[in-house]
Amino acid sequence: MSNPAQAPPGTVHVEHCMGTVFTIAIRDSGRWGAAVDQVIAWLHRVDALFSTYRPDSDVSRLRAGELTVAQADAAVREVLDLCQDYDSRTGGFFSAHLPGGLDPTGLVKGWAIERASELLREHGSGNHMVNGGGDMQLAGQSAPGRPWKVGISDPFDTSRIVAVVTGRDFAVATSGVGERGPHIVDPHSGEAARELASVSVVGACLTGVDAYATAAFAMGPAALDWIEAQPGLEGLVIAADGSSRHTRRFPDLVDDWLPAAR
Repeated sequence: MSNPAQAPPGTVHVEHCMGTVFTIAIRDSGRWGAAVDQVIAWLHRVDALFSTYRPDSDVSRLRAGELTVAQADAAVREVLDLCQDYDSRTGGFFSAHLPGGLDPTGLVKGWAIERASELLREHGSGNHMVNGGGDMQLAGQSAPGRPWKVGISDPFDTSRIVAVVTGRDFAVATSGVGERGPHIVDPHSGEAARELASVSVVGACLTGVDAYATAAFAMGPAALDWIEAQPGLEGLVIAADGSSRHTRRFPDLVDDWLPAAR
């Protein structure tokens, strides 16, 4: 997972949703209650539509055969179309169809966070962060003249930071074993991917960044070369033995660096 570095006080809201914690931090002055309320409502709507744990969600009803894709909410149809697109872009390493059945949740959180950031922009905020379980969309800067700084956690000791990425208007996502152990499935084998410990991807928009981090983790040793070949993406890959590799331009984004604990 990734962690935001400390920033000056501002409008901050923490919300529990989708089985994780979301932080909305707005660095612009003014009153942002209505904007934050809209973002919170959006996140809970996404959870109600996509949760695989709620029997009344559209995704659960699709899995049970109680609903067709054509009958599903427009947001669900949008996400399933995106999943198909990323399945094609990643050679099948990102998939919404796993052994347990339909499960687009590998894309939903990043997509929801990116849309939450767009909602804040529509309300006039040019400087904010939306963080869902360590996956982030960052807009503008953390304070006048100060870029955002995001810490990437050590997958072997999540209390440690292995790199601090800095910049403006970017997204960062990490897939790995740090919080949940081996849980990312290689769609080609149907088994949990175990050759890597974490993959962190940095790019412009979180929907793609999050999906690509998941796909790259499932790729195992081929992950880094694949990320390197994607326009606009940079990445850090930490293997199960603790060794790390990164794309050529990743160090340009890094403010501080430490080796993994293993």
